[in-house]
Amino acid sequence: MLLLDATEATDLGTAVENPGVIMKYLEDSVPVLLSFLVQLIIAILVLIIGGKLIKWIVKLVRKSLDKSRIEDSVSGFLCSLIKYALYFVLVMVVLSQFGLTTGSVVAVLGSAGLTLGLSFQGSLSNFAGGVLILLLKPFKVGDYILEKASGLEGTVSDITIFYTKLTTVDNKEVSVPNGNLSNNSIINYTKNDKRRVDINVAVAYDSDLKEVKAVLENVARSHELVLLDEPIDAFVAELEDSGIKMELRAWCATANYWKVKWDLTENVKKSMDEAGVNIPFPQLDVKIRQ
Repeated sequence: MLLLDATEATDLGTAVENPGVIMKYLEDSVPVLLSFLVQLIIAILVLIIGGKLIKWIVKLVRKSLDKSRIEDSVSGFLCSLIKYALYFVLVMVVLSQFGLTTGSVVAVLGSAGLTLGLSFQGSLSNFAGGVLILLLKPFKVGDYILEKASGLEGTVSDITIFYTKLTTVDNKEVSVPNGNLSNNSIINYTKNDKRRVDINVAVAYDSDLKEVKAVLENVARSHELVLLDEPIDAFVAELEDSGIKMELRAWCATANYWKVKWDLTENVKKSMDEAGVNIPFPQLDVKIRQ
């Protein structure tokens, strides 16, 4: 049961006896509601127009950076930074429509700094990682990299303020936090102009190793994309259970790596067959006792 004190009961009785009080209250509230609605409409318009203006500014800045021949990684990071900074200014302008000043917002953020820092420590780590990537340049847009901790790999398509976007070989887009890339080991496969191609093949124990080495070296030298001014090596790598593991090493341009690797693998098999060299497979001898 709801109990009213004497004051509330008196006010309620007055309102019932004098309907004009309610009308006066509503009349007084209408200007306030209208003012709030106007402020809300203005805030929405500012958001819409400001968002479009920010997109136009970022697009203009990107075009200017592209004309100045700045690296794509730097260009993407700066555009991302400018975009987030402009959106922060836009939010401050919208809040000012409701009577909140920048100083009061900054004061609130300052008092809640510890809480915000703990809440957004991941984002701050990603931002710091993006700055380190920009300064140290372990990779750039267009490089093919592997992040060893997660096993994610692909071609770098964009470096933003918080994430780096990779395009995988099957054309999927992967967003990797910059904090992970700056704190873990990264393999950059396309950093250098040349790469070494390693081809492994097993031969039988009764094979002529001198002949096998000659076959492997000829396969490498006969490929038009193999760099002949770099060393070509064929040697015994290991003595395995079912055969001798041979290894062929040759060099090629980084852009031609996969074609050379696939071609050499296929040509090694064909050349071994033509030379009569036996490529063994794992075998198991079973003796049955009566």
